[in-house]
Amino acid sequence: MKSDFHTNKKNAKIQGLSIQAGELFAELYNDGGSNATTTLEALEAYKSLRRLLPREEEWDATSRHIGATAAHKATQ
Repeated sequence: MKSDFHTNKKNAKIQGLSIQAGELFAELYNDGGSNATTTLEALEAYKSLRRLLPREEEWDATSRHIGATAAHKATQ
């Protein structure tokens, strides 16, 4: 199954990187002195990584990408 990060190393790496990018975005966003362009570029990096992962329901284009809950928490 594509959503199993234990058996799909590629998706596990992407998930890990997206969480790191989300954490970086959150840090930059919460730091009042951060450059707005840098903050937005970190957000775009996070979103690009998330798009690399398959959706929870492949037949539904509106479904979330796998690992969405953990990744979202990283941005908070």
